[in-house]
This record gives sequence, C-alpha cells and structure tokens, in this order.
Amino acid sequence: MNLRFRYADKIPSFLRNKYLLTITIFVIWILLLDTNNLIERYRQLRELRKLEAEREYYTKKIEEDRRKLNELKTDDNNLEKFAREQYKMKRKDEDLYIVLTPQEERKIRQGKN
Repeated sequence: MNLRFRYADKIPSFLRNKYLLTITIFVIWILLLDTNNLIERYRQLRELRKLEAEREYYTKKIEEDRRKLNELKTDDNNLEKFAREQYKMKRKDEDLYIVLTPQEERKIRQGKN
C-alpha cells in the first residue's frame, strides 16, 4: 500500500486529473485519429473549392452555348456563317482556302509522322 502512494506522488498533478486527461485524449482523437480529422477536412474543403470553380466554369460555358444555339436557330445567316467556319462548307461556285497558323501547321505535321 505504501508503494502505491509513493508512485502516485511522482506523477504530475495535471496527469492525475481524469477530466483533463479525457479531454486531451478526445482532442488528439479528433485532430489526428478520426476518419474525419483536420487533415482530411482540409483536403475535402480544397476539393470542394475546386469543384465549385469547375461548376461555375461549366455554367458559364452552358450559357454561352445556349446563346449560340439560339442565334443559330433564329437567323439563317448565322447558321450559314457557322457552317462555313466550323465545317468548311462552301457553295458550288466558290473556292475554299484554309490559312493555318504556324502552330496549327506543326500539329498537323506531327500527326502525320
């Protein structure tokens, strides 16, 4: 019995406080050991910001495409212009010349090799 008290005196008083010890273990558990710890929480927030930025980009892209589609549906001149530019369409009595930038020309040559 005398030994037990001798060892208890050597333990610092803040470690003998069961409430402080419990709170310390709980905080360590939450910060490091839990599946939703602070490190994982930070990663999730970073991923959320990235996804929100992508969402905003695609929302703008959809609005732009809707506007273009509406223009194509309502005006035949715009439809003809779009077909000529995007699909290289031409009338029977016209000649079509495609002018490439040096970068586009390099891409085409690399694709052939």
